[in-house]
Amino acid sequence: MSQIEIIAAPEDAGQRLDAFLAAKAGEISRTRARALIEEGAVTVDGRPEASPRAAIKAGSVYIVALPDPVAAEPQAEDIPLDILFEDAHLIILNKAAGMAVHPAPGSEDATLVNALLHHCQGQLSGIGGVQRPGIVHRLDKLTSGVMVAAKTEVAHTGLAALFERHDIERMYLAVTRGAPRPLVGTVDAAVARSQTDRKKMSVHRNPDSPAARRAVTHYKAIETFGERDKHTHAPAAALLECRLETGRTHQIRVHMAHIGAPILGDPVYGRQMHLTALGAGAGHDAAIAAAKAMDRQALHAAVLGFEHPVTGKPLRFAAPVPADMAGLIAALKRLPKD
Repeated sequence: MSQIEIIAAPEDAGQRLDAFLAAKAGEISRTRARALIEEGAVTVDGRPEASPRAAIKAGSVYIVALPDPVAAEPQAEDIPLDILFEDAHLIILNKAAGMAVHPAPGSEDATLVNALLHHCQGQLSGIGGVQRPGIVHRLDKLTSGVMVAAKTEVAHTGLAALFERHDIERMYLAVTRGAPRPLVGTVDAAVARSQTDRKKMSVHRNPDSPAARRAVTHYKAIETFGERDKHTHAPAAALLECRLETGRTHQIRVHMAHIGAPILGDPVYGRQMHLTALGAGAGHDAAIAAAKAMDRQALHAAVLGFEHPVTGKPLRFAAPVPADMAGLIAALKRLPKD
């Protein structure tokens, strides 16, 4: 990893950070500068700066940490895909948990992009001048479920516009430790990159901060399981339906943890939060064991619906809950209730 150090001159004051870095560091574009800022790779006078819009201060020292370069183009890999729909413009698939979407440090190959490059050989008309699949939204590596990718420039542009307008149906299923109060509601809480851990997101105390982005999740409990408190009869766990109004990084995971119902198995936002349930017996023990064995967040993108960006045809796809989550839910149903 290398780094670039820039000292802001008086005439630089007031510029946007991303524009300033692109102008001063000739080897990175403004888009690349913005991505590095949002990834936590830029510090100002030794402190991380997460907002591309932050104003430059004369005399401040700006350091950009540049990760080691990876191969310019991901390699096509013959990896089986669970395809739900495909035409000349789009491919919709059910992504397995454990598959990263893009190559990145720690996941350089066996990603969805690698698999799509192989599957779509000869079918990609070129996006941004490069024969590659157009990814307009992501699922976390450990989240399963429905995703769409574009095969043509026109489809990519149209999908991006749909996501930008939030004119798309996205429904997730999540199993949480405890249950939210109330059981049906909306979390409207801006998120930003954590100031203490740059790999995490967090709810921002000041929604008007340049670093914060509005995030809205609508949820409802489909079912609750067991009890964790004999006085309040609060559920030990719940199966939630979560619908996204916005699509921020880790949005559902951050929002559910914020309201006291972290997703079971979440290695980042709920690692130390194991299932607690009243009762005894084989059913109780099996449920506790199943929750403890869940080695990823119990989060699944169950439904994706939108209007085809080229044909205008309404499309809606559903992916069944994968075996690990289905087994967890089945085990939780055995928890005793008073």
